Amino acid sequence: MKKTRFIWLSGLLFALLGAPVVAGAQDRIYRCGNEYTNNANQARERGCKPVDGGNVTVLQSNPASPRSSTAAPTSSKPAPVASPAGAPRVDNGEQRARDSDARAILEAELRKAQTRLADLEKEYNNGAPERNALDLRNPQRYAERTAELKAHIARTESDIAGIQREIGRLK
Repeated sequence: MKKTRFIWLSGLLFALLGAPVVAGAQDRIYRCGNEYTNNANQARERGCKPVDGGNVTVLQSNPASPRSSTAAPTSSKPAPVASPAGAPRVDNGEQRARDSDARAILEAELRKAQTRLADLEKEYNNGAPERNALDLRNPQRYAERTAELKAHIARTESDIAGIQREIGRLK
């Protein structure tokens, strides 16, 4: 009884004291194209629009270093992305092994999906699946089963296309 009362009182205390502090912590946020600011004067000068609805969380990134006008032109290839400072290093041989494992897993999934598709298409029988005892008693059940088979076939074909895209990315 005392523990329940303590929990209730602490919840009430938080609601009375903590909520106004949290609500007051968020200033009005303005959107200026792809940038956000909480500086009302700057927002007015730039013609920014206020953001309505919930709170906005913006993570600051390091600004890009300004390039000099004598810098060499950049190539059309994107620059490689550097790993975060604390990320573990993986040597090329181990990465090739991981890529090979990923490819083998995807190819096994592809084979399973293709087998599943062949079984579904055989059961679907070009829109005329074989009727079973339940279908003979209830014609609506037959129509529902036929529609379910068609949907399963479409989903499996979509799965196969997705797996093939993933395999293509590994090349």
